[in-house]
Amino acid sequence: MTSYPPAPRPGGAGDWDGDGGGPGHSGPPPPAPTCPRHPDRISYVRCQRCNRPACPECQRQAAVGVQCVDCVREASKQARPTRTVLGGRASGRPIVTLTLIGINVAIFLLGFVTRAVDQLLVFAPFLGEVQPYRAITTGFLHAGILHLLLNMYALWLIGPFLEQLLGRWRFLSLYFLSLFGGTVAVVLFSSPTNVSWGSGVVGASGAVFGLFGAVFLVLRRLGRDAQQILVVIGINVVFSFMVRGISWQAHLGGLIVGALLAFAFTRLPRERQLVGGIAAVVLVALVLIAAYVGLYAIK
Repeated sequence: MTSYPPAPRPGGAGDWDGDGGGPGHSGPPPPAPTCPRHPDRISYVRCQRCNRPACPECQRQAAVGVQCVDCVREASKQARPTRTVLGGRASGRPIVTLTLIGINVAIFLLGFVTRAVDQLLVFAPFLGEVQPYRAITTGFLHAGILHLLLNMYALWLIGPFLEQLLGRWRFLSLYFLSLFGGTVAVVLFSSPTNVSWGSGVVGASGAVFGLFGAVFLVLRRLGRDAQQILVVIGINVVFSFMVRGISWQAHLGGLIVGALLAFAFTRLPRERQLVGGIAAVVLVALVLIAAYVGLYAIK
């Protein structure tokens, strides 16, 4: 038979029940672990990074176990943002697109309050030489609610796509240089000897056409089907020439400038996207400014 040692006496060296004060006596139990962010909540689940307790509300699923919200937030600050093939951020709200739409809508509504807005911002070739700021500000005026809705709808359809792929500053440069290019084309095809010199032009259509041209080249660069946007461009170009009251000059100028700038953006190697992008924007801007000034000098 197997013999066993005698049971320890109460209070002796082998006392493990906590009554006799022997070596097994551990005193009062430790307090239950609580969530640092919610001290009233007991949690036995700990963060895999900092080892602090985390209640269900503060737990975030990780590759292994869970992490607390503080560690997840800190890790997101340290992580480098993911870039697209063209240098833009792979995620994020289209802040520039939303801001442009908001400004256009706000100025349109302000026009109902005072007609001075149109008089101050509209562009006509005879005004552009002495007040060149109108070459840009006229792009935020619209000739009616339908004109505004069409342009803003087009901007909302393609703006976020380009803003994400190109990045905010490239997208903003593309928008404004296309707008300016449309105005330069208006001056180019106008003459002081006819009524076109005194005719005002308004709308963001030049900028939108520049975005159209950019989308086509970006899709080609990504190896995706660009036939649909090509059809959209073709239909809009035809309407520009067929419908009276539409400035085909601004549409054509914006389309050409947007396509040229997008061509530069999409052909730059990844390691030269920043420097090359800045150089392309500066070069196109200087050429447009020189053309704008030169046209007024010879007309």
